[in-house]
Amino acid sequence: MTAGNERPSHSPTPLRANAIGLGGAVIMSAAIMGPAVSTFFNPQFSTPFAGAATPFVYFACLVAMLITASGVMAMAARLPSAGAFYTYVTRGLGPRSGFVTGGLMFVAYALLPPAEIGLIGSYAQQSLKAELGIDVPWWLIGLVPALLMIFLAYEGIGSSIKTALVLFTAEVIVVMVIAVIVVAKKGAEGGLTLEPLSPTASPNGWGGLVTGFVFAALSFVGFEGAATLSEEVRTPRRTVPRAILASVLLVGGIYVFCIWAEVNGLGIEATNALTGSATPWNDLAAQYAPWMTLFIIVASVSSMFAVMVNSNNGIIRIFYAMGREGLLPAWFAHVNPKRKTPTNAVFTQGAFSIAIALIVGALSGGLGDPAAGSNVYGYLGFLLTLGILPVYILTNLAAIRFLRGRPDFNVVYHLVLPVLGIVLMTGLLIGQILQNTTQPYASFVYVIVGWVAVVTAVAFWLGRRRPEALAVAGAVMATGDAEVPIAADEKVRSSQNRDT
Repeated sequence: MTAGNERPSHSPTPLRANAIGLGGAVIMSAAIMGPAVSTFFNPQFSTPFAGAATPFVYFACLVAMLITASGVMAMAARLPSAGAFYTYVTRGLGPRSGFVTGGLMFVAYALLPPAEIGLIGSYAQQSLKAELGIDVPWWLIGLVPALLMIFLAYEGIGSSIKTALVLFTAEVIVVMVIAVIVVAKKGAEGGLTLEPLSPTASPNGWGGLVTGFVFAALSFVGFEGAATLSEEVRTPRRTVPRAILASVLLVGGIYVFCIWAEVNGLGIEATNALTGSATPWNDLAAQYAPWMTLFIIVASVSSMFAVMVNSNNGIIRIFYAMGREGLLPAWFAHVNPKRKTPTNAVFTQGAFSIAIALIVGALSGGLGDPAAGSNVYGYLGFLLTLGILPVYILTNLAAIRFLRGRPDFNVVYHLVLPVLGIVLMTGLLIGQILQNTTQPYASFVYVIVGWVAVVTAVAFWLGRRRPEALAVAGAVMATGDAEVPIAADEKVRSSQNRDT
């Protein structure tokens, strides 16, 4: 390969440029976070530790995620690419680290759809049985949204975003309406208190707050989803960072308000007694607005489906980017000329999602066991969390290294905040490992370590056998051209030699 004017090879048919604007990009990230499902099902995993101070914990998580997002937004503004984190880490830390990041992103994003297949199936099976007396196997229910997910991904990002917009709007309306009803009725009784927004409300002191934070932070995973749309949004260098910031603020604000309303509606003592198996929002609906019960069920399912659709779109685009640049088979980079979607990646990921959901379900209770669907969500959810947290750490490291020495380098935004993000995410990762000590969760750490070892070995093999692929890794930007001639850049070449 000659230096200087070489450009990385990429698909002759690009993704559909200028397909969506800021609103669609915000929906991409916000829908992956899943405001309804995260509000209805996640806080009760924090309450055994933080108790009535859980709203404060979610506010602290909001601040922490804004700090962590600083490095992501900085890289998204300078390196708009469908590869997202894979591209950022490749350009900041080297192609081998970028390849490992792609492997971790596979764990983080590719496991979300099968996890949601299990959760939708399990929740819908229980709800149908309780409300209508109908018992349908969870896996059969889960196949319906799975097939619809594949269809939407095949049709194009526009169809997926429009669907996500409708679902997101519906779920936000439902969760906000029930929260406002609770606040209004408690306010009329003079029973509202701001105590849950104070750390002193924790029944277990600062230790309870820290542990509650570990579980609450999972509700924010996915805030970065808009980055994978960099080649399909208008003005990506400006739109994607704004979308990430707006989604964190929007969804974080919904969390804090609604969970504060939840604590007020249930009361301090009842909140402190909640466990992960509790369904507090069903109880709130029964007490304050019985007519909302059906809407809560529908909003929960729609929120799960929105998470499934948008996370699926994210990993598909990472497959596409890595296939285009030769780090995965070029087959993944095939784009349908009419729909402008990477159809091979769409069908591969769709088949993978269904297969993993069925396999994990069969191994964790059997396809006939209603609890197996919940196990699919719990097991895969923990695995993907262990996958995404190191990606946040690597991206902030990459941002520091990539931005230092540039004319637009800012000490606060490009050094202090990324370092704080690294510290926070490292602590969160350690906390996840220490808190989940029961089996099979304790063994999942070794699964991730083994996966990283395999991906790292493949990265070094590529460096020896296919150095030309590593030479152009992470080079294709939203324009379809390399931002810089990577093969000729001495800094990148030297970083490849140092890269581990």
